[in-house]
Parts: sequence; C-alpha cells; structure tokens
Amino acid sequence: MRKEQRLPLEVLAPYLVPGPAPLGPPSQEPAPPLDWRTLFGNEHPVEIEVGFGKGLFLVTAGQANPDINYLGIEIVRKYQLFTANRIARRGLNNVRLACADARSFLPQRVAEQSVQAIHVYFPDPWWKKRHHKRRVFTLDFARQCLRVLRPGGMFLIATDVADYAEMVRATVTECGGFVELPPPPEKPAEHDMDYLTNFERKFRLQGKTIYRMRYQRAVAEGK
Repeated sequence: MRKEQRLPLEVLAPYLVPGPAPLGPPSQEPAPPLDWRTLFGNEHPVEIEVGFGKGLFLVTAGQANPDINYLGIEIVRKYQLFTANRIARRGLNNVRLACADARSFLPQRVAEQSVQAIHVYFPDPWWKKRHHKRRVFTLDFARQCLRVLRPGGMFLIATDVADYAEMVRATVTECGGFVELPPPPEKPAEHDMDYLTNFERKFRLQGKTIYRMRYQRAVAEGK
C-alpha cells in the first residue's frame, strides 16, 4: 500500500487544537479551558482519547458517530500530524487533535464535568521501575478524569499487560467516584482494520489476552 502524502499544514490546521501549548515554562500563562461549542461549532457531546497514536480509534469512531465530537491527546507531534492527515482526507469535522501531555492538558484545558467519555487504549507500560513515573495512568490522572467526566460518563481502558491492568484497577478504586461495569465484549474483527487501535490489531493477531476495563462516573443520589 502506497504511503499517503502529507497534506499542507494549512489544510491540517483546522483539525489541530489552537492556542498556546499546555506545557511550557513556569512563567507562561496557562491557556484557558477549551470551549467545546467554539472548537467544534456545535453542541454535540465530547469524548476524549488519551494517547491516540496513529489514530485508528479516532478515524473509526469519528466516521461511525458523526453526532459525537472527539478530542485526541497525544504527546508525540509526528503522530498528531499523521492522524490529522488521516482525518483531513476523510473530512472528519467532529475530530480535533492536541499535541500535549494529558496529565497537564486535562487540568488546564478541559472544564469540569464537560466530557461524556474518556478512552485510554494500550498506554505505554514503561516496564522499568525507574520509568514508572512516565506512566500516564496515575492517581492524579484518574482524579482528573473523574473531574472532567459528567455524572454517568464512561471511562474505558484497554491494555495487553496483566500487571498494568491490575495497577489501573487499584488506582481507580483508590480514586473513588467510579462504578466498575462489566467489560465490553471482544467482538470478532469483520475486516483487517476492525480493531480499537493498531496495537489491539497486533496483539490479537498474536493471540495475546486483552484486558478491558469499563467504569462509570457515579451519579449522585437524587440526580
């Protein structure tokens, strides 16, 4: 398959989250929380994917659900541009992309209780103990996800690493405020790219076990 030529940056720009970068020197004034109505031009619900890589989930979900807005957060710039190219070629106006560390982006750029779902699929496990501090999934991260999800909002996670799955479960339990639901079923792939992400495709073709977790932000009694 021939590699797609990247579109000019001015064509990709509408799909990239505008404004100052959420990371910077301490003296930099943080950017305000995003206004979803302004960013997407509609009142549709918003879902966030943390660590979108090459963008398979965003492309698939964006095409399948035109009445849902998707924001992807990815720390690697080349993947932001690669995915922007994919969504621009498909005209997916319900997808936007941010190049940022989600651990800083969520508290600075996402308003409280403004998101209906957060997706975290196959995050880097950072195997070595000295690298654990680089893991995206921490107690602070779980608390930020709880903060930005609306009551009843969904928190969906998948990993191929059993130890990482146990860490996620322990972290979400410690965070509190979530109700664990049965994991979504694993459906047979209907075509070669019918997977959540490229990582899921790779791991399932290898016959590896996928650990899927699904949580719901608790709804206060009487609501």
